[in-house]
Amino acid sequence: MSTLDFKSIRRDLHQIPELGFQEFKTQQYLLNYVSSLPADRLEIKTWRTGLFVKVHGTNPTRMIGYRGDIDGLPITEETGLDFPSTHEGRMHACGHDFHMSIELGVLTHFVHHPIEDDLLFIFQPAEEGPGGAKPMLESEIMQEWTPDCIFALHIAPEYEVGTVAIKEGLLFANTSELFIDFKGKGGHAAYPHQTKDMIVVASSFVTQMQSIVSRNVDPLDSAVITVGKMESGTVQNIIAETARLEGTIRTLSAESMESVKKRLEALIEGMKISYDCDIQVDYGSMYRQVYNDPEWTNHFISFLQKTDRNLVICQEAMTGEDFGYMLEEIPGFMFWLGVNSPYGLHHSKLNPDEEAIDFAISLLSDYIGGLK
Repeated sequence: MSTLDFKSIRRDLHQIPELGFQEFKTQQYLLNYVSSLPADRLEIKTWRTGLFVKVHGTNPTRMIGYRGDIDGLPITEETGLDFPSTHEGRMHACGHDFHMSIELGVLTHFVHHPIEDDLLFIFQPAEEGPGGAKPMLESEIMQEWTPDCIFALHIAPEYEVGTVAIKEGLLFANTSELFIDFKGKGGHAAYPHQTKDMIVVASSFVTQMQSIVSRNVDPLDSAVITVGKMESGTVQNIIAETARLEGTIRTLSAESMESVKKRLEALIEGMKISYDCDIQVDYGSMYRQVYNDPEWTNHFISFLQKTDRNLVICQEAMTGEDFGYMLEEIPGFMFWLGVNSPYGLHHSKLNPDEEAIDFAISLLSDYIGGLK
């Protein structure tokens, strides 16, 4: 199949972004494509809105795993492309349309060019939330088809096409969602003394949270607390009875994650007493750090150094990725794939360079095909 076809597939998938565990059209599209391939060495199993595809080897002694994620984000697209999202308020703003197209390209290569080992291609839903990797890892299918090693990539807008960035050990941070609900007493703006204003409380809490990183986390470690959404109030002359903060916590160590949460909870208890209100915290989905197995990572680095691909040994990032759950159980690695976009991940104007699709298919086909 030509490169143009996989670009076309990317464009098809780009138009149908769906949120976690709602990827019904996406799953059907993937099934239709995989079912069009020669079936003599293929096994296909669905899991919720995801997909497992096993390619039988000619003389297998192990199973090599590859994972791509398939969900989109609740973002309104502003790319100006002539193949935009057809799902209002939804967009593939994290490059999962690229991830799927590349995975289909590698799968297609090995259907037509068999190797000795079995291959397992995992199309994982709900990476952006609420988290599909952990339950998929625990599924009966993956218990039966447990890979001996596993690989994945993530697009990187900041790198040029043709660049691969990777490091052994910690690549992506520990992450946790953060939802905080405030409940006080509403009332007329003319009588504030008869109310408990949750806009005041929530605003104060956002400010106080910033001291956690600066004063409670080891400066040689790293942590980030971000509030990305705040909701409160109804009209301008009514004091708000409730407020809600939505955000994220990211740390480079599990210990710091625990420390940040303990300090958050201590602040909450203090605020409840100070403002005579109720505050509830929910940490939502938590993602393990992405920790690249040193042996496999260095093997991949050695492979890259023998080719004309541009290799960057990068620093760890505060990015979150639930592929970390899979790497916790199965040795392997994730790498950054350069796609050269002026707009970053989760931006409404993200427009990765499609030349990266052919590059990645070739790279992964060469690497996996050369494993001994």
